[in-house]
Amino acid sequence: MEHGKIAQVALGTGGPLVGVQGLGCMGMSEYYGATDEPAARDTLDAALEAGVTLFDTADVYGLGRNEEFLAPFVAAHRDEIVLATKFALVRRPDDPSYRGIRNDRDHIRSSVEGSLKRLGVETVDLYYMHRRDPAVPLAESVGAMAELVAEGKVRHLGLSEVTGAELREAHAVHPIAAVQSEWSLFSRDVELSAVGAAAELGVAFVPYSPLGRGFLTGAFADAGKELTAGDFRQVQPRFSGENARANGVLLEPVRAVAAARGVSPAQIALAWVHQRAEVHGLAVVPIPGTRKRSRLLENTAASRITLTAEELALLEPIAGRVAGDRYPDMTFTSLAREA
Repeated sequence: MEHGKIAQVALGTGGPLVGVQGLGCMGMSEYYGATDEPAARDTLDAALEAGVTLFDTADVYGLGRNEEFLAPFVAAHRDEIVLATKFALVRRPDDPSYRGIRNDRDHIRSSVEGSLKRLGVETVDLYYMHRRDPAVPLAESVGAMAELVAEGKVRHLGLSEVTGAELREAHAVHPIAAVQSEWSLFSRDVELSAVGAAAELGVAFVPYSPLGRGFLTGAFADAGKELTAGDFRQVQPRFSGENARANGVLLEPVRAVAAARGVSPAQIALAWVHQRAEVHGLAVVPIPGTRKRSRLLENTAASRITLTAEELALLEPIAGRVAGDRYPDMTFTSLAREA
């Protein structure tokens, strides 16, 4: 399949024009085992060459190291890219297992200052609330984020893992450009309310983990046994024991469609996500993560695949049959707050 530049789409009503596929940069610093910085930097260059312009990071990735890693690339291409980062998740260097959430104004303001410094920029193009803390009024958090727009520190606002009702509430305080949540052939709970609300409001959807954290690539013969030390998927329910074996069987139609077309299972899985734009009537910009140029080119080529009605019908039942939750603790996902 050819590897030309990908198409572009507006990131929500009034949002910036971006390539129809972005790049999740989290794995370039941690979570998926050993990293390869030279290969990752080559992948950043390959992404830009392919028309990828939305680059996604967060202050929590590598405890700030991912933002620092991206800084030289950002400096070299600032006018060519749309830079997204996030606040809200809190980790402790002395306790790798700790995860907290803060949505209060003081934390938002200190977080953006830290991100601006690490990234070496004066303005973040898209600033997400990484997770929602129901104990903090949403209007208070979005109001604090809106202050950053007024001050020129942020251009556009985003939310992650929110329900449709929460998106509507936030959008009434300040326009939201994008919602980032997990969405794939394995994970479709965002379709309960968030996708419909985003379409109604003109908000773009940015699916993270559109390849099911790699499961949908078909790369694992036995996911529970093949993950290396330091790979956080070792504790993800879908990659463990009987769940992993059951989910492996669900890949059969993905492999069949891919084989018939002469493409990879990953490309079929990504093509399905891209086609949600037409199905639901909104901009959809998935951000698969990779550290390899070859995978980057494979992923972007998937944006040019259009699945037939027959192929979509084969893939439709998969999500309803997946074994295991998305996370060991689903407390801070949008699904936990669906009415």
